[in-house]
Amino acid sequence: MNISELLPFTWATASLIALGAALAGFVTGLAGFGTALVALAFWLHVVDARVAGPLVAVCAVASQVTSAGIIWRGMHWPRLWPMLLGGVLGLPLGIALLDRVDTAVLKGMVGIVLIGYAAYNLLRGRVRVPHWGGRRADAAVGAIGGVLGGASGLAGVLPTVWCAMRGWPRDQQRGAYQPYALAILALAIPGHAMSGALDARVGAASIIAIPVSLAGGWLGVACYGHLDERQFRLVVLWLLLVSGLLLLPGLLSSLRF
Repeated sequence: MNISELLPFTWATASLIALGAALAGFVTGLAGFGTALVALAFWLHVVDARVAGPLVAVCAVASQVTSAGIIWRGMHWPRLWPMLLGGVLGLPLGIALLDRVDTAVLKGMVGIVLIGYAAYNLLRGRVRVPHWGGRRADAAVGAIGGVLGGASGLAGVLPTVWCAMRGWPRDQQRGAYQPYALAILALAIPGHAMSGALDARVGAASIIAIPVSLAGGWLGVACYGHLDERQFRLVVLWLLLVSGLLLLPGLLSSLRF
């Protein structure tokens, strides 16, 4: 194998891979989620989905390293395990549905939910905290997140919304939805490996993306340290709103009038 096969990217492609990874790492360090939605906005213009999908999982897991201190401070095992167990149980169902559902429509429907939730709470001025919940609800949210993760790669979206709705402090929110997303993504990487998706192109892209993703993550974590509870809530809501808007085009293109 010659060097061109090991590094099969032009400088322009490599630059967009690096830029997407850096911005995705920053957002993940700042808010604890968003790797896929930020990175894919750049990567899908220069690499196909077979490269971009595994690369998202690899970089998301790597960028979580920068938030290890935040995760550790906020992680509470009795709160986390029901959600995590639900996600692990839901993931195989999502994978089974992968070839049976229109992922563009599914993502678009999730986008509509995110837009409605974020817009409502931004206009309202504060997040509505439900008076119901508990471990069963946490497990149900985790299971649905696992199904979404297997079917569309959006494992962490619903748990992020749910943790905000529970009204937990910012460290406790991240101590729940980040380990959850990390576990689901870590389980996805062996699946990509067994399917043969972790090829030389993914390896070359990872060499480019992982270092800048880590650098962006460290910067995001540094900025997170300067946010108070209200500012963090606004960051999460705006990111969820933008994420929802980014998920809509696939749904609109799938509709037939």
